Amino acid sequence: MTPEAEARRQIDIKLAAAGWVIQNWKQINLAASRGVAVREHPTDTGPADYVLYVDRIAVGIIEAKRDDEGAKLTVHENQTERYAKARLKWRKDAEPLPYLIEATGEVIRFTDGRDPAPRSRELFHFFRPEQLAKWLEAPDTLRRRLGTNMPPLPLQNLRDCQVSAVTGLEASLAHNKPRALVHMATGAGKTFTAITTVYRLLKFGGAQRILFLVDTRNLGKQAHQEFMAYTPPDDARKFTELYNVQRLASSSIDPHAQVVISTIQRMYSVLSGEPIDESAEDVSLNEIQQPKQPRQVRYNPAVPVEAFDFIVIDECHRSIYNLWKQVLDYFDAFLIGLTATPDKRTFGFFNENIVAEYSYEQSVADGVNVGYDVYEIETEITQRGSELKARAWVDHRDRQTRRKRWAETEEDALYTGKELDRSVVNPSQIRKVIQAMKTAVETQIFPTRKETPKTLIFAKTDSHADDIINILREVYGVGNAFCKKVTYRADEDTDAILSSFRNDYNPRIAITVDMIATGTDVKPLEVLLFMRDVRSKGYYEQMKGRGVRSLGFDELQRVSNSADSAKTRFVLIDAVGVEKSCKTESRPLEKKPGIPLKDLLQGVAMGHRDDDTVLSLANRLVRLSKQLDDKAKARIEQAAGGVPVAELGKALIAAINPDKIVEAALATATAKGITRDEDTLTTDEIAAARAERVAAACLPFDHPELRDAIDNARRDREQLIDHINLDQVTFSGYSEQAEAQAQRDIQTFADYIQAHKDEIAALSFFYQQPYQRRALTFDMIEALHEQLGRPPLMLTTERLWSAYARVQTSQVKGANTRRQLTDLIALVRFAIGLDTELKPFSEQVDKRFQEWIFRHNAQRGTAFTAEQTEWLRLIKDHIASSCSISREDFDYAALASRGGLQRAWTLFGKELDDVMAGMNEELVA
Repeated sequence: MTPEAEARRQIDIKLAAAGWVIQNWKQINLAASRGVAVREHPTDTGPADYVLYVDRIAVGIIEAKRDDEGAKLTVHENQTERYAKARLKWRKDAEPLPYLIEATGEVIRFTDGRDPAPRSRELFHFFRPEQLAKWLEAPDTLRRRLGTNMPPLPLQNLRDCQVSAVTGLEASLAHNKPRALVHMATGAGKTFTAITTVYRLLKFGGAQRILFLVDTRNLGKQAHQEFMAYTPPDDARKFTELYNVQRLASSSIDPHAQVVISTIQRMYSVLSGEPIDESAEDVSLNEIQQPKQPRQVRYNPAVPVEAFDFIVIDECHRSIYNLWKQVLDYFDAFLIGLTATPDKRTFGFFNENIVAEYSYEQSVADGVNVGYDVYEIETEITQRGSELKARAWVDHRDRQTRRKRWAETEEDALYTGKELDRSVVNPSQIRKVIQAMKTAVETQIFPTRKETPKTLIFAKTDSHADDIINILREVYGVGNAFCKKVTYRADEDTDAILSSFRNDYNPRIAITVDMIATGTDVKPLEVLLFMRDVRSKGYYEQMKGRGVRSLGFDELQRVSNSADSAKTRFVLIDAVGVEKSCKTESRPLEKKPGIPLKDLLQGVAMGHRDDDTVLSLANRLVRLSKQLDDKAKARIEQAAGGVPVAELGKALIAAINPDKIVEAALATATAKGITRDEDTLTTDEIAAARAERVAAACLPFDHPELRDAIDNARRDREQLIDHINLDQVTFSGYSEQAEAQAQRDIQTFADYIQAHKDEIAALSFFYQQPYQRRALTFDMIEALHEQLGRPPLMLTTERLWSAYARVQTSQVKGANTRRQLTDLIALVRFAIGLDTELKPFSEQVDKRFQEWIFRHNAQRGTAFTAEQTEWLRLIKDHIASSCSISREDFDYAALASRGGLQRAWTLFGKELDDVMAGMNEELVA
């Protein structure tokens, strides 16, 4: 088949899907269907590839080209126009045909010759004959009406920014610009502006149907409510009394609906044939991971490409990319984007056609919105994480069911601040943040208020939200009504909670993950607490936008009785650095419950295959298979060569089934020609059969990739509840105060050193000449730490390091690592000018150790041996954490496990004391 023939075959398929009957000229039968496409139709300038007939009248031309012409289809527009103006055989009318189409098997371009300035545009698919008939019956085209029929905009009830947006948008449409972007600050009334435009397009522009796209069901519900509440300036009736508005909840569009409100997820489902879980409409597109191979949108005759004349895309910065863009490409419609937070991609998608721009700063200046202050809360664990030691007894909580089991940790678990509330939950960290917020709001932010201002807390996950609620009620000493969770998974009626949060005294505080992150209005909000980071700048701006709405004195006092004025600001409390970042299960019966899963896996791989080990591993795997989500199971299955994790466990159980082992032993004996029954099988024959079966079942675990996949899945499944490491607030204040606070801390520290350098042993050490210095002991540093940590100084090592990192960033290293007590040495040296760079004491010790050992090796007749060097490193590590080393310290675990003082003496002999003295002096100095 030639490329031309293949292109025509694809064109025929698409025409037929759109309801056209395809005929050859010699078999023409215009009565066969309302729409007939005639191939090779004679004209006075040669045969046209296709002539389209509607109700027996020729209305259009299709010029067919092979697929490799798709990139330059516009070159052939003159050829199409020539056929459209040619005289058709047997046609009496000499008027040019109005509809001109160029098409390959992949690309379709369409021109309406009746438009004021006919311009071709690309289509996803051919129009139906019924649509062309409807257009022909109209006295003029949509694009002509947009240029001539739109009356002046009534200005009553519209803000200046809304007038500018509507008039700018209508001017863009009059010039036939296919995409337009309305950039308006959150709270400036984007939806009201959009509805005003929709009303005018329906009434004066003659639009047949308009799609209002949102990205969450909640925003769709809110938009529907605003359509119902809208009263146009030239009619006393509500919008929904004048026009039918459908909120799409299925795959069927009401043929009588003039406005359809839909999530883009549902419309994608309708067009792709991909079934939709309703919960997918509850999650913002900011939170959805795009599939790597999404199903492509395909033509749906029930929802043809001409179904909508206009698409209004609310929060368009989230809806125009990746698989969602297919929905917008499908329809032959003008695209109108609404957003408060555009980025470069948004501007690019809308062809840089910004018809209105109203920034947040302008909205504050106009009194449409309020400004905000940033108040920061920093805690040690939020900043640097913590560590749970092996064999510590803590709760292990299932992420989904939240059932707990009390068990030992299998190994040291070092976690960072970013892992908080995901793999590890530290109640103390949450409690310290809530306590700091409560104190700040009551004493600094809103000190005259008698009730807690309306507050919204952004949590990381639904589980995190539950933890916050429980601790918050405890800290505030209140009942359930005081604070509520508003998430898509909340058990209570979220609409009722939201309504109460807006209009009633209680709840005072709401905790959400993403349901009120964007688009939802709660005007009385005065405090936003961020306990989650956000990667997307646009999403962060949307979240901040929940607090910007202005509110009059009477309206604010209705929900916050002690408010003494209208809403003048909101306060963003940053507890995670979001402003700076640019984001029991019941125990199964086991034979070896105390052995970690990774050790069972490793043991089986190394040949430990007794019944207890095999059965314990099998039980763990079967249990794990019931806990993991599909993605985790798929990762294990891939690593296991296609075997599901549950089957791996079942295979182990079957392998040690005594009856199956006997059957296998008998089968082996028979194969060897030996007559046996169950009573005569030898112990060796049974053991051999068992070994063979167990070896086969254990074979997959020889692969380290599978062992890692299983252990990682188990780790991902559970959260550790760290009730051992207590957190403390390191900073609580407005962000503009942070640097000043840090400066004060540094100055207080310097003044203290100067004033007490002769009194405190640890300080006098640093003011002695190097040759006079003696060993600095841990007790000396501990005494200094105690003095600095007492009121009124409260200068902990963490606080001082954070202060220097804030004020002298370029000179400070290791700001995000966990502090050791010995880091106080580095702080003192930096403060008095002995060091020009502040870095962890352990790093300084490492550097000095390298210099020391290099010098000693050069001076000695023979260099230190490998074992001696390893011991020197152990001694170095002890000095880094304890300031010095003595013979008594060889009883500590790290040294004792290597043989202690006896082994060290064997290696170094009489030199040991000199080595220790030299290292004590040089590594610390």
